[in-house]
Amino acid sequence: MPEINTGDTAWLLASSALVLLMTPGLAFFYGGLVRKKNVLSTVMHSFIAMGVVGVVWVLWGYSLAFSDGGNNFIGDLRYIGLQDVSAVAPGNADAGYFPQNMPHMTYMIFQAMFAIITPAIITGAIAERFKWSTYIVFLVLWLTIVYTPMAHWVWGGGWMFDKGVKDYAGGSVVHMNSGLAALAAALFVGRRLRHKADPMEPHNIPFVVLGAGLLWFGWFGFNSGSALAAGGGATLAFVTTNTAAAMATVTWVALSMWFTKKASAVGAASGAVAGLVAITPAAGFVGVMPAILIGMGAGAFCYFAVQFRSKTNVDDALDVFSVHAIGGTWGALATGLFAGIGTAGAFTLTMDRGTQIGWQLVGIIVTWAWSFGVTTAILFVLDKTMGLRVKEDEEEKGLDIALHGEEAYR
Repeated sequence: MPEINTGDTAWLLASSALVLLMTPGLAFFYGGLVRKKNVLSTVMHSFIAMGVVGVVWVLWGYSLAFSDGGNNFIGDLRYIGLQDVSAVAPGNADAGYFPQNMPHMTYMIFQAMFAIITPAIITGAIAERFKWSTYIVFLVLWLTIVYTPMAHWVWGGGWMFDKGVKDYAGGSVVHMNSGLAALAAALFVGRRLRHKADPMEPHNIPFVVLGAGLLWFGWFGFNSGSALAAGGGATLAFVTTNTAAAMATVTWVALSMWFTKKASAVGAASGAVAGLVAITPAAGFVGVMPAILIGMGAGAFCYFAVQFRSKTNVDDALDVFSVHAIGGTWGALATGLFAGIGTAGAFTLTMDRGTQIGWQLVGIIVTWAWSFGVTTAILFVLDKTMGLRVKEDEEEKGLDIALHGEEAYR
């Protein structure tokens, strides 16, 4: 049996805790952006994902995503209920993707944290109008049908893994996947009552900035933990993550000042998240100077995507598509453009750059089609069976009182 490295194991467990903290961070970020009558319902969207997905993942989600007895599309149920997922021995070395320096269960719980936050990201698009009971069912279905195949394709020995599509920590699996699902949900669920007629400004901007800060902090576990070892790879991912986030923040604020003459705090927080999203697929594959370019591109592309969306009738309430889908797409493409540049030997590209870029584009196109199409199908079925939206009087009253019987402020 391979020798367990206690330092690497400790690093991945600590990274798992950091990634989990991102979900409450997301709750603050989203909660501050909505109106005060809906802040608790918005926070609960993220918090309940920690419960529902945490259970689904150990029962069957992890097995479908990472079991080594399935096929290039989906795993099987050999690890159902974490059967044969050892707390003392690594996963099957022959599979080629299980780290051999830590227990199998350590890797499982790290991946669980990614599964928890991904569907929670979607909820920013449907905030202030989605039925609670339907959301719970949506969580289970979306994680099972949309997320687990994507995780298998990219990280669990599936077809993207085999073809060499690069996604260090979730540009496609997490961010494009959730961003396209968010667009599908916003279009299918429809606009909030009196969208663009009533003011719908953020009710608590300090919450937004606090949430962005927690996300930035937790993202070090998200990206640097994906090295699966405490060493040079983790260090590179840590530094590129911080650099891209910093550059994207500066870029977004600079654009805000240029076009509006104001340095928006919400804009600064959004820019940071955009940079973090974009560096996610590239973090351990590029050096610091490419990270600056990735952050600059993220700040600009996501800023203009938000401005464009605001001129349409699409009510993606918290601009999930503009930040996560656009940022993730740019990051996935930039991974092909810059992989291996400036890494000082920490990563070397193993195929010619043109081929790598081509496979990155294939991954992008398939992710867009898969997430948008299958999410739309799930929402169609739920709309016909359970209904997606709350009643108009509940939306008027606010979801905190209507759905949870509580108020955030008195």
